Amino acid sequence: MRNFVTVEIQDGVAVIQFTRSEAANALSVQMLHEINEVLEEIHYNRFIRAVIVTGAGEKAFCAGADLKERKGMNEEETRKTIALIGKTVNHFEALAQPVIAAINGVAFGGGLELALACDIRMASSTAKLGLTETALGIIPGAGGTQRLPRLIGIGKAKELIYTARRISAEEAYRYGIVEHIVEPQELLDQAKILAHEIGKNAPLSLIQAKTAINQGMQTDISTGLQIETLAYSRLLQTEDRLEGLKAFQEKRSPVYHGK
Repeated sequence: MRNFVTVEIQDGVAVIQFTRSEAANALSVQMLHEINEVLEEIHYNRFIRAVIVTGAGEKAFCAGADLKERKGMNEEETRKTIALIGKTVNHFEALAQPVIAAINGVAFGGGLELALACDIRMASSTAKLGLTETALGIIPGAGGTQRLPRLIGIGKAKELIYTARRISAEEAYRYGIVEHIVEPQELLDQAKILAHEIGKNAPLSLIQAKTAINQGMQTDISTGLQIETLAYSRLLQTEDRLEGLKAFQEKRSPVYHGK
């Protein structure tokens, strides 16, 4: 039984919701294990075409590490928990399906790092975001120092990390951290609309496109183009590619089965 994470699957879209709202969805050890369990199930479910991750209510998406729990840990336990947070954030990025972060409230520290590991970020107009670790005597340790500069550029990322600044959804949009801003009451519905728009396309194509983009962005353009070619070639013998061509010729919507 899961206490802090729920998952609802409907029409090919999985909605993961953090339900530890009384603690601003801070990442306790138990919650981290529950998240990884859910992600493992989703990764191998080919009926799921897109994923949304959000928090319950309107106050918090995820406030990062559970610092109250951390106070009671010795050094070894602390190191293991930090590693578990990093593993969990990486798990979102490694998920086969495209992932939309529906940022319903505060996303600080590890919470923003989690959102940065998703493919697309949609924020409530009332959300607050920030990599706040330097104000606590640490640095972002779950990918923030690497993913944020790749997303918005080195100079802007350094300024946000060095200042530990907490910014509004509008500022996050201007920085390029989030792709969409919507009103709080519309956030989940708009995320589902986007997820369904993505999910109607060939699932194997989505997987290979995500792989090509994520891996290619870590290399030079020549290597990236080779990665793209390899990803493309994996689709040539699929039933979905043939269905896409047939549907185009017959002027109808394709029916994809992920084969």
